[in-house]
Amino acid sequence: MPIAGSLFRHTEIRTGSIVATPATLRLASERSVAPMNDAYRAKLENYLASILQAKKMLLQGILTPEDYAKIDTIIAEKYGISSCSLYRGIDLIYSGFNGNMSHYEGGDKMPRSITVVPKPPKLEQKKKVAAYARVSSGKDAMLHSLSAQVSYYSNLIQNHIDWLYVGVYADEAKTGTKDSRDNFQRLIADCRAGKVDMVLTKSISRFARNTVTLLQTVREFKALGVDIYFEEQNIHTMSGDGELMMTILASYAQEESRSASENQKWRIRRNFEEGMPWNGTILGYSYEKGKYVVVPDEAALVKLIFEYYLEGLGYNAIANRLNAEGYKTRNGKPWYHSTIMKILRNYTYTGNLLLQKTYRENHITKKTLVNHGELPMYHVENAHEAIISPKTFEAVQSEMAQRAKRFKKANVPKATYPFSGKLVCCICGKNYRRKVTHTGPVWICGTYNTLGKVACASKQIPESTLMSITAEVLGIEDFNEQAFSDRVAHIRVCAENTLIYQFIDGAETKIQWKDRSRSQSWTDEMKVAARRKTIERRKNECQR
Repeated sequence: MPIAGSLFRHTEIRTGSIVATPATLRLASERSVAPMNDAYRAKLENYLASILQAKKMLLQGILTPEDYAKIDTIIAEKYGISSCSLYRGIDLIYSGFNGNMSHYEGGDKMPRSITVVPKPPKLEQKKKVAAYARVSSGKDAMLHSLSAQVSYYSNLIQNHIDWLYVGVYADEAKTGTKDSRDNFQRLIADCRAGKVDMVLTKSISRFARNTVTLLQTVREFKALGVDIYFEEQNIHTMSGDGELMMTILASYAQEESRSASENQKWRIRRNFEEGMPWNGTILGYSYEKGKYVVVPDEAALVKLIFEYYLEGLGYNAIANRLNAEGYKTRNGKPWYHSTIMKILRNYTYTGNLLLQKTYRENHITKKTLVNHGELPMYHVENAHEAIISPKTFEAVQSEMAQRAKRFKKANVPKATYPFSGKLVCCICGKNYRRKVTHTGPVWICGTYNTLGKVACASKQIPESTLMSITAEVLGIEDFNEQAFSDRVAHIRVCAENTLIYQFIDGAETKIQWKDRSRSQSWTDEMKVAARRKTIERRKNECQR
């Protein structure tokens, strides 16, 4: 069959009963691995050189297409190459495969051979390893133990050649039964993010004493492919019997926690029966040999607080005055509304004791509940020296009841707004709250609103400004509460009118807002009132 034009324009070649297309011929060449006959390869190369020379003359205009077709046929006959063998040879030459030529012209039957090419070696990745440590008390000895645990695990992981050090997650003065441990929660988040492959910990009780919490965490880690190794018990959670052994030992750990809790309760109740208070953390007294002893300087401050209240000052006013006068709490911190209220309600200042006013729900939740008769209470008269007379204390309690009636609010559900719990002050760390002023609703820092600019020099933000800025950050025309709730985790309110938006997906955007002009701050009612005052003032000036 003559080949006219470009060799690669043929889509189908028929030779006898064989139908061959470039695709099928290429597939055949790929499946054949026998070496090509050298004589036939030379014949193909000579043919291709001749046909390419003729093609070049065609492109230069020396040959017409008709002449080129004739030459094509002549060259093919000269070298004895059929169309099928031609395409087969071209595939073999260009693809680098050596095909079995026994079924084609010029081919000699050759034995098949297979060459196995080895795969490149897979690079081993280092295992990302972290450790978790915990102590249940904030005492110096416990904190020293925690420091030793952190140092031990840091050295252990970093000195292991196949491990990549992620870090040590440590919680101080936290119980193993509560799941609110900050660094424990951070460890879980990092495991979910794929940052950790294995966790080392001293024992099951250090990891968690609550069996339910432990099993939930371990099973989640197992689903994530994260192994937990408990050194003391020599258990890997990814092993076949790891979870069974861990469940049994965790049950013992939880029972140990319950037993320790019951022993502690029993000791405290025996002390209550003997008239001994639980602890000595009360302003005005020190705790010596199971009794309260008056501290004169602190006692004078307690008396001052009671006097201020009977003079008519409220909780916030007393706190602000004490802060302005330079007084600090026993812990060296500023005074707040709640601190003043607790002191004014503390019956212990009368020299008497009322014990077991509260109790713990159980050893797992450790939630403190008010004792409304569930457990016995103990009243001890003249247990220690009084700072406040019973008469003064009763007068303060009566005044508190009177003010509560006067300012009692209707029992309505607390209103929530789109920005509730979302705005955080960069200066003091408190949340912003909504406040309605004569110019409209604004969002203001809780510390600034309660204690003033001296305690926190933050600025209030008009709600309308906050909504427009948020819509701009979200890329929408108008503020949408659902879009804001779905995308924004919180907003940090910083100095120089700066807002930092922290998105749920981890992204962050910083933007500045502009203060409203005086004209924007004034409502229509305010403008009318100001106009009236100006007219009256001018009338008075004319009458003079």
